[in-house]
Amino acid sequence: MKDRVYNFAAGPSMLADEVLNELHDEFFNYNGSGMAVMEMSHRSKEYMEIFNEAKGRLRRIMEIPEEYEIFFMHGGATGQFAAVPMNLMKKKKADYIITGNFSKKAAQEASKYGEVNIIYDGKENNYSHIPSADELSFSDDIDYVHLCANNTIYGTEWKTFPDTGDIPLVVDMSSDILSRKIDVKEFGLIYAGAQKNIGIAGIAVVIIRKDLISDHDPKTPQVMAYDLTLKNDSMLNTPPTYPIYVLGKVLKWIEEIGGIKEIEERNIAKAKLLYDYLDHQSFYIPHAEKGSRSLMNVTFTTPSEDMDAAFAKKATEQGLCNLKGHRLVGGIRASIYNAMPIEGVEKLISFMEEFAKENA
Repeated sequence: MKDRVYNFAAGPSMLADEVLNELHDEFFNYNGSGMAVMEMSHRSKEYMEIFNEAKGRLRRIMEIPEEYEIFFMHGGATGQFAAVPMNLMKKKKADYIITGNFSKKAAQEASKYGEVNIIYDGKENNYSHIPSADELSFSDDIDYVHLCANNTIYGTEWKTFPDTGDIPLVVDMSSDILSRKIDVKEFGLIYAGAQKNIGIAGIAVVIIRKDLISDHDPKTPQVMAYDLTLKNDSMLNTPPTYPIYVLGKVLKWIEEIGGIKEIEERNIAKAKLLYDYLDHQSFYIPHAEKGSRSLMNVTFTTPSEDMDAAFAKKATEQGLCNLKGHRLVGGIRASIYNAMPIEGVEKLISFMEEFAKENA
């Protein structure tokens, strides 16, 4: 696609060309049905094949054990900020680890439904650091521990996850799901909005251990109740049909290029290229500590806010788009999710070198 730019947006983010081509080819007439997917009944034979194939691919690629259920839910990750405590807070207590904006929002939402213990908050280091095991101490008699795996705004990521023992670990993986191999059995619940790394906006993927699903509180909205979602196979009402279809296409692409192993190798190579450049120059200032750096979101600043703005503007003119940092922190942010080819990172580094020479 010759007119395509390199889209470094943090979400909604870019899709692989192979995925977009399939969506284009099937847009008006899916598989000879004479209909677009977005026109289909979610109960139709054609759509149920799409639905079941997407769920099956996700289970296969992530090696999700049978003791876990997969839900496709409304509301994105933000909806799960409420759904998690509504469904899991039986003792009305949970620990939250705040390493960025979205884990903070999750904790604020959960505090409406029970006692939230903030056992770590990285505010003092401007969320440039992911805590080690000896920096964490879990509370007694809690329902779960919650954290956000990757922090899009500040560019940090958990390399290993804390061992919470018998306490369920609940993780928001919106911006790094399927970017690297994980052991699903380490978690009680994983949730992710799809629009950053595995699809488009409008769907939350929830992977939950079956023993954590129980009767819902009568005050819980039906569309957020995990037991009803299970009973109705994510179809209590009309699900987000097109986003589920796109998710299936992204998963198909991942399988065809070699699965998680290949994706992880590509992501490590892209991030290493960019971080190596940042670490061997003096014009740009990386935000995240070296041991906490994200594979997905690389954050840095130029010498001034005005120069940050000039950088983003000139980059856009050269087909390197959406590099402006989040409004809360400014600076520059390069989101290099699964679909970003290494050529995009190479072109970005070339531009960075040129921009630094011109403005040093």
